[in-house]
Amino acid sequence: MRGSMMRAMIALGLAAVLPGCGAGGTQLAAGAAKSPPLFETSERCMACHNGLTTADGEDVSIGTSWRATMMANSARDPYWQASVRAETLDHPELGAAIQDECAVCHMPMMRYQAHANGEQAEVFAHLPIDAGAEGPSALAADGVGCTVCHQILDTQFGQPESFSGRFTVDQSLRAGRRPVYGPYDIDEGRRGVMHSSSQFIPAKGTHVRASELCATCHTLYTQVHDAAGKVVGRLPEQVPYQEWKHSGYQTRVSCQSCHMPPVEQPMPIASVLGQPREQLGRHDFRGGNFFMLNLLNRYRDELGVVAQPQEMATSVRKTIDYLRESTARVTIDRSQLNGDRIEAVVEVKNLSGHKLPTAYPSRRAWLHVTVRDRDGHAVFESGAVAPDGSIAGNDNDLDRAVFEPHYREISQPGQVQIYESVLADTAGRVTTGLLSAVRYLKDNRLLPDGFDKATAHADIAVQGEALGDPDFVGGGDRVTYVVPVPRGAGPYTFTAALRFQPIAFRWARNLERHPGAAEVQRFAAQYGSMAHVSSIMIHEVSATVR
Repeated sequence: MRGSMMRAMIALGLAAVLPGCGAGGTQLAAGAAKSPPLFETSERCMACHNGLTTADGEDVSIGTSWRATMMANSARDPYWQASVRAETLDHPELGAAIQDECAVCHMPMMRYQAHANGEQAEVFAHLPIDAGAEGPSALAADGVGCTVCHQILDTQFGQPESFSGRFTVDQSLRAGRRPVYGPYDIDEGRRGVMHSSSQFIPAKGTHVRASELCATCHTLYTQVHDAAGKVVGRLPEQVPYQEWKHSGYQTRVSCQSCHMPPVEQPMPIASVLGQPREQLGRHDFRGGNFFMLNLLNRYRDELGVVAQPQEMATSVRKTIDYLRESTARVTIDRSQLNGDRIEAVVEVKNLSGHKLPTAYPSRRAWLHVTVRDRDGHAVFESGAVAPDGSIAGNDNDLDRAVFEPHYREISQPGQVQIYESVLADTAGRVTTGLLSAVRYLKDNRLLPDGFDKATAHADIAVQGEALGDPDFVGGGDRVTYVVPVPRGAGPYTFTAALRFQPIAFRWARNLERHPGAAEVQRFAAQYGSMAHVSSIMIHEVSATVR
C-alpha cells in the first residue's frame, strides 16, 4: 500500500482531473455538492466486536486485533510519511497531486470522502496523528478502517478498472441507510441492534471473502511521465494478486485464507447478542512487516499509536511466527567434502501463494551461509547482516548505483544470494525512487508453487539471471555452494539460513537525500536506532560435513 505515492505520476500534465479510488475515477469539480458522510471511524464498531475469546482462551476480538495491524496504522507509518515528503520535495510542482495519490491506500476513507466532495486529499494537513482528531483528520488517522473494507462493492472485481485503489463504494445512500457487508445472514433483530449502534445496516456479501477484494488496493500500477507530460513507462509496482493467479494456489486458497485465517471453532462475531458462526476470520491481517510494527510500538507516543503496548507486541510476535511457520523452508540437499573444499546444494522452498517477498519493493530475503570448523571458528560466511541493516558483500548496500546479481553457484564470501526486485529509471540507473522507476533490472523473488516463469505475463515476469537458471522454478530455488576450507580442520558444520528484511538498508538510507525534511530526519533516526533488529531469520538448517 505504501506504493500508492507512485501513482501520483498519472497527474503529470493534467490539471483538474485526477483518476483515483473515489468512485473509480471521480472528476474533481470545483464547487461540487458535498457528498453525504460515507464512513465512520472504527471505534464505532469496537464496542460490540471486541471481547471475543475462544474456548481455548485465544482472544480473537476483531477491534483490538485490527488496531495493532499495519492496516490500522497505515497513516502512522513514519517510513511512508518520510517517503511522501521526499517525493514532494523531489517533484515540488506535483506536491498536491502526490499527496492526493499517496492517500489512496494509507488514508483511504479521508481521501475517498474528499473526492466525493469534489476535493483533493492532503496528507500533511492531517499529520501528526492526533488522538482527539475529528472529521477528515479522524478518518485519516483511522487508516484502513472497518467501514471502508466492509462497504466495498464487487464492481469490476479482478479487473484492471478496480486496481490501484479504484474500489467502489455506493455514494447514493445517505448516512443511516448505508449497508456494510459481511459473509453471514443477519436477522432483523440483530440488524436493528447494529444500526442503532453504528448507523450502518449489516448485509450479507460473500464477496468480502474474495481475493479480488484485497486486489483492489494491493495491486498497484505506476504510470511514469516525463517533464513534458508524456507517458514513458508503466511499472507493475505491487502485483501479488497476479502472482497468485499464475500459481497453483489460485484454486486452493484465497488471500484471506492465509492473512485472515479462520477460527477453527464456531464463534460469535459480536459480544452483544452474538451467535456462533463458522469460519470467523481473524482480523490480525498477518503479513511480513514485523519491523514497522515494532517501530510503531517503540515510538508510539510520537506517532500517535492507540493500540496498547501489549497488543502491538502480540502483533509483532504473530507476524514473526507467521513468517517462520508459513513462508519458506530451507534444506541442504547434498553436502560433501572434496579435498580442500565443501560442495553443498541449498534449496529454498516458497510456501506462500505469491512471490517471496512480494508487494512493496523495499523487501528482501537472502541466504546467510556459514561454515565452521570443529572448534566453531567461521572459515566461510556469505550474507552476514551488519548492525546497520546492511548485508556484507551486497553490492547495492555498498554502492547505490549497482546491485547484486542472481547466482547459480557461490564460491566467495562477497557473493550473496538475495531474493529481491531492483528498479531502474528511464536512463537504466538503479533507483529506489518510485516516481522514477519504469522497469526491473532484477526480479528473482522466490516463485510460488505452480508458477511457470516461461508463460508468466510481463507484469510478473522473472528478470535478470534467474530467468535462465534451470534451478530457479515455481516453488523455489536451488543454489550450489563450492567453498574453500582449510585441510584437517573438520568435521565442518555447514549452516544455511533464510533471512528477511521488510525495509532494506538502501531503501531507508536513500531517503537521506533530504536531511532538512522533518519526516525524513525522524525516520532516519528511528531506523538507525532499530536497524540491528530490521531483519529476522525465517528458517535455518545445518549439516555436518566430514
